[in-house]
Amino acid sequence: MTRHGSPGMEVPTPMGENRGMQRNTRQRSAILEALTRQDDFRSAQQIHEQMRADGETVGLATVYRNLQALAQSGRLDVLVGDDGESRYRQCAATGHHHHLVCRECGRTVEFLAPELESAMSRIAREQGYTDLDHTLEVFGLCTACESARAGAAAR
Repeated sequence: MTRHGSPGMEVPTPMGENRGMQRNTRQRSAILEALTRQDDFRSAQQIHEQMRADGETVGLATVYRNLQALAQSGRLDVLVGDDGESRYRQCAATGHHHHLVCRECGRTVEFLAPELESAMSRIAREQGYTDLDHTLEVFGLCTACESARAGAAAR
């Protein structure tokens, strides 16, 4: 099952805290360590390259398998791009939250929106909907990318 973010992006739905997870392996710990140092969403290939640069001897297939298991357990957020490639990020916040994502550099900021949550619950209730679930990914330009774009336009 997927949840939709922005146009062209889909976000797989977390499937329970430990569903799909097995024991915590050395490779899984190394993947989580590599993701801890990143602020943006990364592809499996990018994560694999970082791990190899860090001296880890792990295969790309192992990285893919572990990323999928971590995403299914709810420990990682996943965005699927227009190109079909999944990108992963370890969230700092636990529980329900949303993301602001820079379209240029991928910088991601987590945020809570209690007013929005309340409005969505009210609207759903008015329409007779229950058992709600949603995700919200807001895409734009971060300050650094906007400044770079403005500087390039001024030249």
